[in-house]
Amino acid sequence: METIDEVLVRMDQIVDECKSTQSRIGYFAILYRQVTRRIRDGILAREFEDNPRMEKLDVLFAGRFIDAYDSWKNGVRPTESWLMAFEASKVSRHLVLQHLFLGINAHINLDLGISAADTMGANPIAGIQNDFNKINAVLAELVDGVKANISTVSPIFGWLIPLAKGRDEMLLNFSIRLARDGAWKYAGEYYACEDRTASVFERDMTIAKLANKLINPGKFLLFIVKIVSLAEWKSVSRTMDQLDMVVKEAQTI
Repeated sequence: METIDEVLVRMDQIVDECKSTQSRIGYFAILYRQVTRRIRDGILAREFEDNPRMEKLDVLFAGRFIDAYDSWKNGVRPTESWLMAFEASKVSRHLVLQHLFLGINAHINLDLGISAADTMGANPIAGIQNDFNKINAVLAELVDGVKANISTVSPIFGWLIPLAKGRDEMLLNFSIRLARDGAWKYAGEYYACEDRTASVFERDMTIAKLANKLINPGKFLLFIVKIVSLAEWKSVSRTMDQLDMVVKEAQTI
């Protein structure tokens, strides 16, 4: 893929595949497709510091998710961070938000820094920081919109989560902004290191540990998750349709 339009064609295909197979990977795919649409619109409106460069970044960034998805579907092991997200998609007891955060965790905490560095090549990595932050701002806007309207796909989530406030739980405290800061720091480390393969492996193991915390929250929150999951829709395709409406509305706010 060389253009953002080609990325969107493949994202549409993945969303359709997930609907037809009732795959919960579709939850993240729905969210990320809307991120990609928003970045495309921003490029057309010339919102970024370097719009052709932003398209290159977006294609590389999206390509890491698409490659991981295709590898997993074909029986090839992707990065550990993505493997945990994909394998969790087989489990019905996880919440919609857990699936979303698992995808975001792998994509922001691992993929974004690598993509930013690869986009810059030999040019100074600092040159892309503002546009890097804009991608995260788009994603944060969408995630905030989903969380604010989560009752649409998870009817009792909003009632029960306040009971767990004040607890040091990854699921409750997951922050796009904190992930962005960590991803930018890693972008600099990856850009400067000599053995990038070893660097990615080490970073991937660290991010996989965060994924484990999202999958296995503390005992009290796990109890809440079980209650909430009972009330969530069991039809994946129906949940995807509703989530698609939520992310589109969040983008217009």
